[in-house]
Amino acid sequence: MQDAEQSMSRGGARSSLGSLAMLWRFASHYPGRIAAALAALIVSSAATLAIPSGFRLVIDRGFMGGGDISRWFQYLLLIVLILALATAARFYFVSWLGERVVADIRSATQANLLRLEPRFFEENRPSEIASRMTADTAIIDQIVGSTVSVALRNLVTGIGGLIYLFALAPKLAGLLVLGIPIILVVMISLGRRVRLLSRASQDRLAAVGSVTAEVLGAMKIVQAFGQESRESARFDATVEAGFATARRRILLRAAMTAVVIALVFGSITAVMWQGALDVAAGRLSGGSIAAFVLTGGLVAGAFGALSETWGDLLRGAGAASRLHELMTAKPDIVAPTSPRRIPQLPTGANLQFDDVHFSYPTRPDEAALHGISIDIAAGETVAIVGPSGAGKSTLIQLALRFYDPDAGEIRLNGIRLPEADPAAVRDMMAMVPQDSVIFAASARDNIRFGRWDASDDEIWNAARAANAETFLRGLPQGLDTFLGEGGARLSGGQRQRLSIARALLRDAPILLLDEATSALDAESEQLVQDALSRLMLGRTTIVIAHRLATVRAADRIIVLDGGRVVEQGNHAALMAEKGLYARLASLQFQDVAPA
Repeated sequence: MQDAEQSMSRGGARSSLGSLAMLWRFASHYPGRIAAALAALIVSSAATLAIPSGFRLVIDRGFMGGGDISRWFQYLLLIVLILALATAARFYFVSWLGERVVADIRSATQANLLRLEPRFFEENRPSEIASRMTADTAIIDQIVGSTVSVALRNLVTGIGGLIYLFALAPKLAGLLVLGIPIILVVMISLGRRVRLLSRASQDRLAAVGSVTAEVLGAMKIVQAFGQESRESARFDATVEAGFATARRRILLRAAMTAVVIALVFGSITAVMWQGALDVAAGRLSGGSIAAFVLTGGLVAGAFGALSETWGDLLRGAGAASRLHELMTAKPDIVAPTSPRRIPQLPTGANLQFDDVHFSYPTRPDEAALHGISIDIAAGETVAIVGPSGAGKSTLIQLALRFYDPDAGEIRLNGIRLPEADPAAVRDMMAMVPQDSVIFAASARDNIRFGRWDASDDEIWNAARAANAETFLRGLPQGLDTFLGEGGARLSGGQRQRLSIARALLRDAPILLLDEATSALDAESEQLVQDALSRLMLGRTTIVIAHRLATVRAADRIIVLDGGRVVEQGNHAALMAEKGLYARLASLQFQDVAPA
């Protein structure tokens, strides 16, 4: 709830109708469709207004004029046919625009999100972002594909109808127009409050989606700890908060609609009363008053509908402002104007950390690294060990330039990372994270995510090296097997081996292994470790691991504690020092005792 209120306060200033300008920018890419929709809209509004004129002709020239009444009814039927065709054309072109604009907005928003660094997603929940991409774009679809068209049609019909009313009976039309300023004042004053509540309502809806995704994603934990009732109550509270906000919005919109309709139809009733007196006095013909009544009804309906569409437009403005925030968010990590090329080395790559200090943006008062200086030579395998929270994974995230250090420098082959294109930096690295990430796609697509243009032979070679070939060939459709959401059809060890195959296929000069063998059983770990030992040759490798086999294979072991380097050397030397490494070894590796 607090997140929604804060989001509302941040975006409230932009939730006016000015936010809808973003929609116009996307729609303006299709001028032909807009022209066709406007032409159909104008024709349908003109045909609507022509119907009262047709009835006037039927009455004055058919019934009262003694002419051929069938001729005027044929004229009415022609108007109805034109109205039907124009309305169908308007619906098609406007609906097409709505779907097209929403598709373009989703693509543009996703493209920008992919440019943003991890910090953005620490401060903005991905589940809430997903809600914006679905619920808010659904509102945009309604606005562009329906509401704007209805608003413009009613506006054209209302203005055109007023012009026709003045042509028919200027005095009566003048009386009718006197009520319009009052209606506009009511719409604008109440509209401001509707706008704020619309924004709040969307934020509450996003919160519902966020809680749903969080709980369903952790269902095993929820059930294992018997927290179904608590999570159900938390979800109910979120839903009720959303309902309370929506109820206030609906109540306000209902009140606005009631006031506007009462003012509009009240004005028309008073005018019609005066018109009836004019007909009785012979100052108006029967056909004219009939046309005036019908046109007045159309005008009243048009302006009454505008009060409805006004609320929808305000709701759409709130959705547009929320999407605009995602679409215009600027990444902190960007390529320089003239990025320096990173030179290639014959074997691996040289990575240097020079007096690096760093705190995560979400925890600025808690330093993750204090003056780290590490020089990793090309082709060297360095193991990073230490207790939890020592800063091991932080080194990898800084190397990938997911963040920039607060002080100090990181250089790749002598080039400071901020001087190079981040894409070029990451192109030189292959990563296996501690928590394997498997996409809801085929096994082939998950492995070739490391290098999309890889052939099947290369994919199988990588799978074989990661000890994944056997289980992959056993899948129902082999590499074409759909793995499910998050790799649900695979075991934890299989998912990890698939992640290793992906990194191996990338064939980058720097290999980053963050607990890469943590999910494997002893037999699979040995096979994968043998493969990794061969593949590390000619590559610079940073290994974060607790497993002794991985640590022993390293050329150098660096021990971190509290974000500082406290020890470094090979396994034997560190065991002899009887320091932190030796203590960790005695605790974690049961087959080893400190020397």
